[in-house]
Amino acid sequence: MSKYADVYLLPILEKDIPSYKKMATAAGRIFIKNGALKYREYVASDLNTEDVVPFPKVVKLKPGETIIYASVEFKSEAHRNSVMKKVMADPEMAAIMPKDEKPPFDYKRMVYGGFKVLVDI
Repeated sequence: MSKYADVYLLPILEKDIPSYKKMATAAGRIFIKNGALKYREYVASDLNTEDVVPFPKVVKLKPGETIIYASVEFKSEAHRNSVMKKVMADPEMAAIMPKDEKPPFDYKRMVYGGFKVLVDI
């Protein structure tokens, strides 16, 4: 059984990082409570690259924005599916992400994918 990770790139206004961190911390606790193995979020610090496609181009970064890289680790893809059902049904999640509020990042430019772990040292 291969571990599995959901990975996200989120464009966010730099001024919104403190409020996002509060929301992400609460979300991370909910993921762990519902069975995720690890929950991590990173804020970009070095986006100057040459000879490769830079993250800012991928998310169409705008002035005043930066990128959050987030990953959630699971035992397997099936485990991810089970955990995600629990997380989405968790009333605490609805409380931190109200449907009528605008999120602190741009959903339309968010990048997401699920990945099987290839190397785990």
